[in-house]
Amino acid sequence: MEKYFESVADKWTTIAYEDKTDPSVWPNCQKFPLYTNVSREDWEDWRWQLKHSLHTKDELEALGVNLVPEERKALDNMEGLLKMSITPYWAVRMDFNDPSDPLRIQSIPTPAEIETHAENEADPLGEDHDMAVPGLVHRYPDRVLFLCSTVCSMYCRFCTRNRVVAKPAPFADEENFQQAIDYITNHPEIRDVLISGGDSLLLSDQRIDQILTAVRAIPHVEFVRIGSRVPSAMPYRVTPGLIAVFKKHSPVWLSVHFDHIREMSPQARKALTMLADAGIPLGNQTVLMRHINDSVAKMKTLTHELLKNRVRPYYIYQCDLSEGIYHFRTPVARGIEIIENLRGWTSGYAVPRFVVDAPGGGGKIVLQPQMLLDYKPGEVTLRNFEGMITKYYEPAELVSKEDEHRMKTILGKHPPLDDELLVERCDGKVHSDHV
Repeated sequence: MEKYFESVADKWTTIAYEDKTDPSVWPNCQKFPLYTNVSREDWEDWRWQLKHSLHTKDELEALGVNLVPEERKALDNMEGLLKMSITPYWAVRMDFNDPSDPLRIQSIPTPAEIETHAENEADPLGEDHDMAVPGLVHRYPDRVLFLCSTVCSMYCRFCTRNRVVAKPAPFADEENFQQAIDYITNHPEIRDVLISGGDSLLLSDQRIDQILTAVRAIPHVEFVRIGSRVPSAMPYRVTPGLIAVFKKHSPVWLSVHFDHIREMSPQARKALTMLADAGIPLGNQTVLMRHINDSVAKMKTLTHELLKNRVRPYYIYQCDLSEGIYHFRTPVARGIEIIENLRGWTSGYAVPRFVVDAPGGGGKIVLQPQMLLDYKPGEVTLRNFEGMITKYYEPAELVSKEDEHRMKTILGKHPPLDDELLVERCDGKVHSDHV
């Protein structure tokens, strides 16, 4: 696919459509042969969108997508690949003639997904290891990851849980659901529950209400989050009924997932407005991906657009070591470069945290440019975003040996203290729940 990305470094930095011409807006969608007769009621119904999702090469070509040989090859032999599922909403917004379109790269498979690399794993985050009961991952002391679905509105080609999604979910049945609720109830240290999947917002309003009711009934649960891509991938799911469920169980925090400015359609903005107007705190999680958003310009454009829509850029994730997504990975230095060119150069609210979710389940590790240049008790040498060197003078008499050791460890001038900074598990590994 490399030849298709030549000379397009800046092509996808800005929004491709004005609101009035966006093909995902009814009746603009009627210009496509597959949707000539679709009513507005159907087009804006998320259930209709799911029912009419595209799964095959023939369906894409019937829509008018000019597939390149690599895409055809993958679609002709999907054995071993994550299934393809693209809603009509997302499909009509793709560039039918350009395989470098970020929307297209995220949703249409290529043969690169079957490449094998020694460092890749089916479960690089160690979620299965830390699954206390089916569907409930308990890695960190005070929070759990509650997997309630394996269905998504679109199956992202870079999915870190591609071993689970689009497959039967035994952990989502009523017996296992109750086991998870009982586990949380019996562990008073758990104060934070992240509901995810798949995409739990693909469940019915009634089922989401049942889940939130059960979680909210646990006295020691203080913080409830939901992770979902529907505001980006299928914003018609954000309905007054769903908003009412969220408000009933307020506060419910929502982590949305936008990777590129091209995802910010009129309907996506409307969905975010509905959520924000209802008092639902919104944060965005972005995956750093080659050929999609691996430049300062693209990431800055995205973070600014998110803030305009009352969404706080929260995380930029380095691609995990999951099987089938090697071709999306970038050098870690690219993420640090992006943060370095955002911090100080734009609003602090527009600067997310860049993290690597450590292989083997080591948890999130925040990476950022090194602004601490030198240290001795009483004097800290720092660099600002413009490269200016400055010194900060601290009260030297208050600096303990532990303080000095910590600062020198950051500078690489002292080895870490094993008993303070290392955590060992009985199997010699540390595992993460991606919370």
